[in-house]
Amino acid sequence: MSPSPLRRTRRDLVATAALGILGAAAVAGVALTAPIRDAHPQPYAGEYSVPTSLAAAPAALTEAWSAPDVPTPGVNRPLYAYGLVFSRDAHAVYARDQRGEALWTYERQDAEICSLGAAWGSVVVTYRTGVGCGDVVALDAKTGAYKHTRSALSSAETAAVASNDRIGTVSPQRVELWRSDLVRTVEYGDVEAKQEPELQPHEDCTITSALTRKDVLAVTETCPDDEGTWLRMLEATPESSREPTITGEALLPERHARLVAVGETAAAVYIPGRRPRLASFDTAGTELVSREVEPAPLAEEAGDIFSPRTADLPSRMSWFDGRRLYLFHPNDLSVAQIIEDAVGTGAAAADRLLYPTEDGIAVATAEGDRVERTLGLSRPGHPGIISLAVAGETVVERRDDQLVGLRPTS
Repeated sequence: MSPSPLRRTRRDLVATAALGILGAAAVAGVALTAPIRDAHPQPYAGEYSVPTSLAAAPAALTEAWSAPDVPTPGVNRPLYAYGLVFSRDAHAVYARDQRGEALWTYERQDAEICSLGAAWGSVVVTYRTGVGCGDVVALDAKTGAYKHTRSALSSAETAAVASNDRIGTVSPQRVELWRSDLVRTVEYGDVEAKQEPELQPHEDCTITSALTRKDVLAVTETCPDDEGTWLRMLEATPESSREPTITGEALLPERHARLVAVGETAAAVYIPGRRPRLASFDTAGTELVSREVEPAPLAEEAGDIFSPRTADLPSRMSWFDGRRLYLFHPNDLSVAQIIEDAVGTGAAAADRLLYPTEDGIAVATAEGDRVERTLGLSRPGHPGIISLAVAGETVVERRDDQLVGLRPTS
């Protein structure tokens, strides 16, 4: 005779109901406290057409729109993708079209934005929460739709580090980079909540600048037992993200040396002193070139983390030192040209270089060795640093906390 089937007693039913209530309460609690609940995305649901790019350098420009843009540490020029320009306030990021209208927005009311970047067809927004500047979301640049998220312990105050291949953050304590799915590829420095001990080689040092490109992460840092500054060249994607691989290093004589450019095989450093100089080093830490230069105000007056004002051009890399614009050869980062009348970084328009001056925007040859004309502009009340970008057919100026869209006129 088979055993009697199990029967549910009244006590079983009560227990099951209680567990169900507890489970529902737990789910509700998570929903009420999850960051996603405090997000207010307004994605674009239409069919976005990417605007054409400038076919030639403009003959004249007129202001078409302006929008506020809260400065972000480490972001020193307009961010753009697919002809859209990205601005932000304390809590929200806005994708602006050629007319300056917000195509989509993303907002979190419970946290403030601490970093922002654009790469891989994504806009990457980092928020400061209880874990520091470590709550990250990647949004589709065209629509604002969710792509990826990550949340991890991070420093409270950071600066952005970005290239076309990596985005991340840097602080005096540590630097980390992420790939397109926001998985971390490398971390270097004083790491909180270590999973394994003794993986970081220089935890007692203080990071002062960091730049990345392709497979290279370059870092400058000062260490308690050394008088100068260390330049460390690292792999951007080591075998283990928790254990950095240093490919080369050099001890620089001055305590306030800072990175100003990075290439696929080299990095350039500004070294202050009685005779300031620019020096470049390969990934093994070997010095390639060095030359004396004028003092660089932005580098010499830098705070804890120095984020150089850089911009990539088709055949050059560039750095604005606060008074002049340097153009570098991409291979060894030797100085190709120094533009004395620039007031910030420039951008390419077709086969010409546009760069800002006190009187407007200069149109120069791609190499920057000859100015063909200057497009006059009025910037009332703004004598400061300006950076340029070309998004579609719009030339965008970053003026402190303002983005200005300039359109070609005949």
